[in-house]
Amino acid sequence: MKARKRISYSEDVDILMIQLSDKKIDDAYDADNMIVQVDKNGEPVLLEIFNGKKYLKELSKVIPKKMQKEIWPEAASVSVAHRIK
Repeated sequence: MKARKRISYSEDVDILMIQLSDKKIDDAYDADNMIVQVDKNGEPVLLEIFNGKKYLKELSKVIPKKMQKEIWPEAASVSVAHRIK
């Protein structure tokens, strides 16, 4: 069974977390403004992105509005930075 991707945001520490799978985490790597946690095969399991609001604000500048509506249909009129709670 394939795991659902889960996205969460921790406002108190401004970290955006994107869980890519339910595999067991074996190691972690610091990459620029994030920590990438990987399984025993080196495949990403969890991304922890620091300065999450800034990241989402920058992301909203490069994702076309039409695609934003497809990704976040329930909040199409709200900027990406405020969609993930």
